[in-house]
Amino acid sequence: MHDPIADMLIRIKNAGNAGKDLAEMPFSQLKESIAEVLFKQGYIASYAKKGKKVQKTLEIGIAYEGKKPRVADVARMSKPSRRFYVKAAEIKPIKNGYGLMVISTPKGIMTGNDARKAQVGGEALFKIW
Repeated sequence: MHDPIADMLIRIKNAGNAGKDLAEMPFSQLKESIAEVLFKQGYIASYAKKGKKVQKTLEIGIAYEGKKPRVADVARMSKPSRRFYVKAAEIKPIKNGYGLMVISTPKGIMTGNDARKAQVGGEALFKIW
């Protein structure tokens, strides 16, 4: 079973741990909207769509705090084999507010805090800190 979201997150984490500036992966709309959320929250430095048609890739700039990568770890919550859904009331802070939960809601991909404010639940994709 292939999980493109887990692949994306691990590529970002590994690139940071290896001290790289960029992580590259196959492009998809879902990955682009996840990258947008991570960029707004400061977990990645940049993201850009490269190439045409089938050769499209997503290039992600790795963010650092000093010499340490901004992404310390990730935990996939909902997997292709086992979907994990949360209601707005069940969304809790991750790592005492230092982490972030990313949720796929009917209003699009958003952080746990935004989803709680908007009173929408959805599929909990992953936690990042």
